[in-house]
Amino acid sequence: MTPPAHAASLPCPLWRRLTALVYDLLAVVAIVMVVGLLCQLATGGRLIATGAHTAIAWWYQPLQGLVVAAYFVASWMRGGQTLGMRPWRIRVVAGDGGMLVFGQALRRVIAAALPLLLLGLAPWLGLRGAIWAVLVGWALWFAPALFDRRRRAVHDLLAGTEVRRI
Repeated sequence: MTPPAHAASLPCPLWRRLTALVYDLLAVVAIVMVVGLLCQLATGGRLIATGAHTAIAWWYQPLQGLVVAAYFVASWMRGGQTLGMRPWRIRVVAGDGGMLVFGQALRRVIAAALPLLLLGLAPWLGLRGAIWAVLVGWALWFAPALFDRRRRAVHDLLAGTEVRRI
């Protein structure tokens, strides 16, 4: 069954966005694993030092964040879809319905990642508590999509984007 001609203008329901995000999580895990392997090979297996205290090279986590952010930015700018969005037939578009420009895509990925800063609470809350804080932060980040008529989350509002069904 083909969608109606006006379906391109329909906002994407939150459940569909979150399901696509689960799919994207699989792609992100694969990307992180490949980057980790390449970094281990490049450092001769000394990327993570073990002993009394585990130490990770200072540049490793920022590199992982940069590569994951690049995946999302490149996907949104080249067709408006990540791998997870394709099977669910959704696309990120600018507020006017056009393609995203680099600045919008970058603002969107940074804004979407902001709840990850709550991981910094781990020394006080413990790792489990900090992970719960991030999950609650993301729930609050997506909450506006339940009430906004165009189904925009906080990162969409900050970047001037929206997710539509295609």
